[in-house]
Amino acid sequence: MPSGPGTAAAWLPALLASARPSREAGPHAGLPPGGPAYIERPWGDGSHSPLYCPVPERIDDALAEEVEARLAGWARDCGSSEDEVEALGQAAFGRLVTLAHPDTDDPDALLVAAQMNTGWWAADDYYADDTALGAVLARLPERLSLAMAAMDPVPATGDLTPPLREALGDDLVLRMLDTAVAHLTRHATPAQVQRINYSTFAMFVSWTAYAGWRSSGHYPPAWKYLAARQHDSFYTSMTLIDVVGGYEVPANLYYEPRVRRAAFQAGTASVIVNDLHSVTKDAADENPVCNLVLLIAEDRDCSVEEAAEITVGLHNDLVRAFEEGHRELTGIPSPELQRFLRGLRAWMGGGVEWHATNPRYG
Repeated sequence: MPSGPGTAAAWLPALLASARPSREAGPHAGLPPGGPAYIERPWGDGSHSPLYCPVPERIDDALAEEVEARLAGWARDCGSSEDEVEALGQAAFGRLVTLAHPDTDDPDALLVAAQMNTGWWAADDYYADDTALGAVLARLPERLSLAMAAMDPVPATGDLTPPLREALGDDLVLRMLDTAVAHLTRHATPAQVQRINYSTFAMFVSWTAYAGWRSSGHYPPAWKYLAARQHDSFYTSMTLIDVVGGYEVPANLYYEPRVRRAAFQAGTASVIVNDLHSVTKDAADENPVCNLVLLIAEDRDCSVEEAAEITVGLHNDLVRAFEEGHRELTGIPSPELQRFLRGLRAWMGGGVEWHATNPRYG
């Protein structure tokens, strides 16, 4: 797997030349009418079929660096060591959110998304995935219950409250989630905050399923994994789109079945990109995390290369279904909804770009 643009390097700069906006001209300056085109984009070493995905709407390294600097300062304030801050910089979550949320160039709004994504990734790494960072599968449910309390404070209960407060203050991940939500509340309505909280808590349920599969050594069939993955996808990150953009999709539109389906299609397609870029690393693990490519290979008794081709096909079908659904929803007369749908599309394009150029997935 490459650590840079790889095979995309030859064509992506030219493609972006007319689409990359300047910060001065506004976040959508120069884009074709109706938004960015969908393209077939090479990925990895170029040996597999391309990914059908949107072109990233914005690549702004200066803005990303500003968000990264603010994110590093916040991580230090939360008590991260310099080694942890350095690792956070390598993860490039500031760049992710700058790519994924092109409808604002406000670094404080982008920092909301960077902090929330960092908190989620930290919980995944420290609690669920990385034993070197202290992850213990048997402790995952209890740790996630405290993570929910950090994000959605419980009412005081007399002398039982101080021990909880102490526990929340003694854990880096919990401090990150607590302060990230505090910043979120300065940009979001109460309804948006709780939408994001409960999407996170649904994601945590999927994590416990993965932990059970890994602990038992009995991995699920691909269909069961994908059912769990629906609530543990980049959909959770996408719940921040209107918050970062400075508007709010009314709840009855946000949860309208066709809109929710489109959001899940976008989130699941984006997380399949993650599985594709992670498969080499995951396959080398003695106790691998669940990965759609590896599960398809097991289910169908085929090679990892063949399973990757099947997985690319699933991804491309999801993106095309999203594209069709987006067209069908253009008739709904809600500027907020139309902006959100475009935000979903932009998130997919930015997410592909981030995975393709991030050493974490090299």
